[in-house]
Amino acid sequence: MSDAPTILTYEGITPTIDASAFVAPGARVIGDVVIGAESSLWYNVVVRGDGNYIRIGARTNVQDGSVIHISAHTHPTVIGDDVLIGHMAMVHGCTLHDRSFVGFGAVVMDGCVIESDAMLAAGAMLTPGKRIPSGQLWSGRPARYMRDLSPEEMAGNQKGVAAYVVEARKHRKALAEAQPAE
Repeated sequence: MSDAPTILTYEGITPTIDASAFVAPGARVIGDVVIGAESSLWYNVVVRGDGNYIRIGARTNVQDGSVIHISAHTHPTVIGDDVLIGHMAMVHGCTLHDRSFVGFGAVVMDGCVIESDAMLAAGAMLTPGKRIPSGQLWSGRPARYMRDLSPEEMAGNQKGVAAYVVEARKHRKALAEAQPAE
């Protein structure tokens, strides 16, 4: 099994990935991308910074099959620290503040902002230019305000962040052990 994700220089810009970050086999990281400490990009994630930049903070988790992209020349993608992005999400030309949450299969479109401790539910679509205020849960297609999150729900999201940091370390170790001896 290969443990090498694709890290591609594009138009002279090579992604910068902190040494403590986990980038799983099958992941693709392209162009003007910076990934912070202890973040994790899981299997078959695509992070494509061509035509604009992508910044991913520390301890952020991007789960399997998700796509992080930009809107060329108009909207970079900026993702803060301690963010959870669920499986098969599409995050495009937007800003996700620290401790925000994007559910499985959700879509975040150009110019959107998800503030700290806010959540976009699984399968939801946040249409261009929308903003989810801190502490709110939005759901639906198109996404709309559903309710405020409880302090317990916000704390639970942060427990998820810590769990994924640990899980990424386990996967890194398992991949290293799976390599054939030379």
